[in-house]
Amino acid sequence: MVPNRKPTIAFPPNDFYRQDHKMYVATDCIVFGYDSNDLKLLLFQRKLSPFKGEWSLIGTFVHLDESIDVAAERVLEQTTGLTNIFMEQTLAYGHVKRDPGYRCISIAKYALIRLDEHDKKSVEQYGAKWFSLDDLPPMILDHQQMINDALDMLKEKAKKQPVGFELLPKKFTLPQLQRLYELIYQKEIDSRNFRKKVLSLNILIKLQEKDKSNSKKGAFLYKFNSRKYNQYFTNGFNFDT
Repeated sequence: MVPNRKPTIAFPPNDFYRQDHKMYVATDCIVFGYDSNDLKLLLFQRKLSPFKGEWSLIGTFVHLDESIDVAAERVLEQTTGLTNIFMEQTLAYGHVKRDPGYRCISIAKYALIRLDEHDKKSVEQYGAKWFSLDDLPPMILDHQQMINDALDMLKEKAKKQPVGFELLPKKFTLPQLQRLYELIYQKEIDSRNFRKKVLSLNILIKLQEKDKSNSKKGAFLYKFNSRKYNQYFTNGFNFDT
């Protein structure tokens, strides 16, 4: 957690709410990054006790004068330099003894972003680091559970919304698209079934260009047809592999 600061909101002197038990509200950010080859997770090495020096999700206490969304945006910018990241709320974690420092409830939020070399290098200046999902270090508190829950939600989202297409370059091959979904689902997918399924949705535009970086024959490039998706899939689609 990033240290809290003094609140700027003044409570009425006889406010009965102040007589009740106190606890902190925090937010923890599960930030997944995709770099066309691997799905990674952004972690932060704690600088304060307890658990100083250990790896954790990036989190902070929510200040009295800010929303959970603003708190998440603030801590990400402070600890990674990343800004304008769209995040969605996952679950709340409130086990009585989840944090040995003090009674604390955490509201988790997750994001999935496309990485480039700038993102990879810039976060290191702040003590953060991208880890492959297959090579995560031991996590503190209940952060591994938060990661697992966020992955489950991402898998469900990928079945109904085109999150995969939005993370790829504007032009991509079907093998590239399949690789992304394999990373999200964390399993191998049959190429023939995947191709049949994705083409049946009729939301791809086949181009007369080929990517020949992996073979002389090359693979045709495609584009995501957002207009057709918005026209015919107002309630999402069923893309269960």
